[in-house]
Amino acid sequence: MQVQNYENHKKWTPLHHFVQLPLSILLTVWFAFEAVTNKNGDIQKIWVALTLIGFSAILASLLQRIQYGLLLQNRIIRLEMRYRYYQLTQQPFEELEKKLRMRQIAALRFASDKELPALVIKTISDNLTSDAIKRQIQQWQGDYHRV
Repeated sequence: MQVQNYENHKKWTPLHHFVQLPLSILLTVWFAFEAVTNKNGDIQKIWVALTLIGFSAILASLLQRIQYGLLLQNRIIRLEMRYRYYQLTQQPFEELEKKLRMRQIAALRFASDKELPALVIKTISDNLTSDAIKRQIQQWQGDYHRV
């Protein structure tokens, strides 16, 4: 397994990102175009409109499934950070967490245990972006189980 760092930490699922989602969008746009421009009769227009509705429903379903997974992942990241921060500092993370955006918390999880407490404080005081947080990390802690 390749060592994870800033340059390679993003994860792509080729079937989803480069096949399923683009095809769903392309077909939805194509059928919408056909529904508007087709001159071959009312029945065909009705069929195209129904197909458009079907593909839109599939796309909405797919996007909803992705949203559920991301929400669950965010909850797990928050719990992980609460546990890690408490384990390292014997202080609760919840008060600091209120001052951070989810993107910042997600970026902080890549920091090593040695760097994490100071980087949390610096993130709050300097309002660092998630990208700036990741660039500050000297000892990257990879997340190899990311969804």
